[in-house]
Amino acid sequence: MARGLFPWGFFRKPLYNQARFSYLHMKYLFFSWLAVFVGSWIVYVEYSTYTELCRGHDCKNSICDKYRKGVIDGSACSSLCEKDTLYLGKCFTAKPNSQVYSGSWGDLEGVIKCQMEEAPHYDLGGDMEPRKEAATFSKPTKGTSVEKFREMIFNHLKAKVGDQANLADLATQVLSIADANKDGHISLPEARSTWALLQLNEFLLALVLQDREHTPKLLGFCGDLYVLDKVPHSPLYGISLPWIIEVWIPAGLRRSMDQWFTPSWPHKAKISIGLLELVEDIFHGTFGSFLMCDVSATNFGYNDRHDLKVMDARYIVPEAIFQEEIRQQRCDVDEDCLYGADCLTSCDLTKHRCTPEVTRPNLAKACEALKDYILRGAPSDVSEELEKQLYACIALKGSAEQMEIEHSLILNNLKTLLWKKISHTKDS
Repeated sequence: MARGLFPWGFFRKPLYNQARFSYLHMKYLFFSWLAVFVGSWIVYVEYSTYTELCRGHDCKNSICDKYRKGVIDGSACSSLCEKDTLYLGKCFTAKPNSQVYSGSWGDLEGVIKCQMEEAPHYDLGGDMEPRKEAATFSKPTKGTSVEKFREMIFNHLKAKVGDQANLADLATQVLSIADANKDGHISLPEARSTWALLQLNEFLLALVLQDREHTPKLLGFCGDLYVLDKVPHSPLYGISLPWIIEVWIPAGLRRSMDQWFTPSWPHKAKISIGLLELVEDIFHGTFGSFLMCDVSATNFGYNDRHDLKVMDARYIVPEAIFQEEIRQQRCDVDEDCLYGADCLTSCDLTKHRCTPEVTRPNLAKACEALKDYILRGAPSDVSEELEKQLYACIALKGSAEQMEIEHSLILNNLKTLLWKKISHTKDS
């Protein structure tokens, strides 16, 4: 009878509910703590990475110490080290040995770049820039005359870009920059700063393309720290997000988001013409040929007039020095002969050495970078022809010298097609 009055299910149900609630509560707590742990670990890793990469304070201290000791001098030294009117702002550094910051210099806004430490003379995983001399500021030595310094500059440029007919003019331009205070005299500290800058591909390219619109202007320097004119819009396309958000966005979604944040199509067409003109300028240019070894959106930007600007020229290297150095690289497969993201040669298995000729010309790599960018939103009357020309461009193989006629034909066809579409608009 008791069984009928007090069924066992009456007692079991509350116990079951309590056990279930306790289980869900523990599960919730576990995943909450797991989320906190993972989030904290990501924050710690990212913060540690940031502090390892961004060493602008150390860079400034190193440069200013040498300036105060009279080892180096330049147009930016006094503002950086004495007047404190040259400020390092937001960090954009991607590699510890090349510090990159936004900055302000009085009323000017710019980008400040500083070389931190010695890198190997040649490293396929690093920068193809000899840093030893630049890091120690040991050249030229005391007692070196201006004429001897000119000869040093000439021979260095010859080794970098080959024996060009007008290297003497380029050497004269370098001497003009070396006279930072424009007093008609090049001091030893000024000469040492200039020599350090000459070791850098980006500085060399800025000299070579100074009459063009593709590189930011050099505003000043101190040692191998230098200030470039700010490029208002970078990267070439996409949106910059805080790193804490960036780490949670899948790569596929990130690429789609980048395509959403682009200028109007006529503006994209003008920017694309600028990239094609850059390819044209550095292929058999005034001072030899250069190879574009990382043609990615992050390395380019544009100004308010939608003129293309090179943001990072470390991987635009003189073809002559690239070929000389790549021959010395030992290899077992072709992938061992990759420099940057885009300069690949083949491996000679009989000698286990890399061959000097790149497998793809600059133009093919530029078209690959532009394909999705310029085809998205293209007007219907040019879309089909534009796609055809771009894929013909991407298919180019071998060095540009081996296919000079085809290379020039595709380049001109693309420029003409884009220019015709925007030439009658205000975007031109």
